[in-house]
Amino acid sequence: MHRSSGQLGFGDVFLNEGLGRNERLDRISSVIDWLSIERLVSVLHAAPEGRKAYPPLVMVKALLLQQWYGLSDPRLEEALSDALWFRRFVGLGLDDGTPDHSTISRFRTSLRDNNLDAALFGEVATQLDRRGLVLKHGTLMDATIVEAQAGKPSYKEGAGAKNPADPDADWTRKSGKPHYGYKAHVAVDQGSGLIRRAILTPAKTNESEVADDLIIGDEAAVYGDKAYEHKARRARLKARGIKDRIMHRSHKNQPDLPHWQKRRNLLIAPIRAAVERVFGAFKRCYGYTRVRYFSLAANFTQLRLLVIAYNLRRAIVLAA
Repeated sequence: MHRSSGQLGFGDVFLNEGLGRNERLDRISSVIDWLSIERLVSVLHAAPEGRKAYPPLVMVKALLLQQWYGLSDPRLEEALSDALWFRRFVGLGLDDGTPDHSTISRFRTSLRDNNLDAALFGEVATQLDRRGLVLKHGTLMDATIVEAQAGKPSYKEGAGAKNPADPDADWTRKSGKPHYGYKAHVAVDQGSGLIRRAILTPAKTNESEVADDLIIGDEAAVYGDKAYEHKARRARLKARGIKDRIMHRSHKNQPDLPHWQKRRNLLIAPIRAAVERVFGAFKRCYGYTRVRYFSLAANFTQLRLLVIAYNLRRAIVLAA
């Protein structure tokens, strides 16, 4: 519990006796070494001079709750004040104060400014790997469009105006329709469904531009749709001893694919499509159809926290 005196208050006794227990959060608490997380973020101060400070680990856990339950900063503040199971998970007794929405926002910014959002992502991924949950049979690459928080500006064919509130968001077209926002690129572990890498870009960025950064190097194979096809990429995979399972696409000098390439695409498609379940969970369970913030950097931090939250929930299923 968050007590500098080392003594339990009246509220702590109730928490220790099981009040506010949540089975899913208890299972998540047991799947991760939180002491390692605490050491990683211990350099941060959760509040500036003159404000009540909260241990960085309390704040990290609060940000994970925010992802799982789709809460804004003000709603997270309210939930930490009212929900016993929230307080129990983050490590606050009933008699402890709770961080307000501005403290939550500042901590998230501090996490990003110190590059600790990336470090947290890496630490959790490493722990799940050590537990044997990452199978490494293959990496499934794909991307999904996420709408900007800023209002959509007017669009003209061939050129898209930008909203100055978020200069990093941009336009793309999918299925003949224009979309304004960002693109979340992920590398999903085949079989486990855990996300091993995640990158956020403006929506106009082509999947192939970031594909090499999604390949870890220890997987047996790499799966991707036609957007990831590139001759040099295929050669690099072969040189590294990684099976090339990227689908073929037609070219100007070869408008119709040979039969063997069509057959190969048909075999790859259902395996690669498993990544769509991840995006489905993002959008249905986490509400990740629109980013929360107004810059690439801030929204990249959100994506990393979202992926950590997703992986922890996935991990308790795999560990069971």
